[in-house]
Amino acid sequence: MNSDSDLQIAGDLLEVQHLLRPAREHPATVSEFVGLARSIAGDRSRWAPLVRYDATTRWYHRLLSHPGYDVWLLSWIPGQGSGLHDHGLSSGVLTVLDGELTERTDRGKRTLGSGTQRVFAPGYVHEVVNDSLEPAVSLHVYYPGLTDMPMHSTQCAPAAATV
Repeated sequence: MNSDSDLQIAGDLLEVQHLLRPAREHPATVSEFVGLARSIAGDRSRWAPLVRYDATTRWYHRLLSHPGYDVWLLSWIPGQGSGLHDHGLSSGVLTVLDGELTERTDRGKRTLGSGTQRVFAPGYVHEVVNDSLEPAVSLHVYYPGLTDMPMHSTQCAPAAATV
């Protein structure tokens, strides 16, 4: 019987750098995009000074643009909403940075408080609205970068998902 352990045979993998995968320059998995959004959300000095509020339309600012993904900062004053839409071929991570937003889908509505994250795949249809009495700020990561945002008729959505 051989009593050598795998570690004794192979050695410490951390000591054999050529066997380790190099760190990726950019996120490539859902988990890594969620981590990117959390990292940005946690660094308030990175995004808070950029936020603006516009009474006539939702304000948005592209925070980062890299090959394969974009990061957007959005503000929402009370009553502002996105309309029912999807994100074309893009997947995404929505993170509420400040305030509270309501997400409506064909499954009903969900309140998203500060720190809440939602992950969605291409074709996911939803509407995001600030139903609260205070402004809100959100961070959106789209991969690949958002090139299409088809709007949907509210008549296509069940009554529970309409405004």
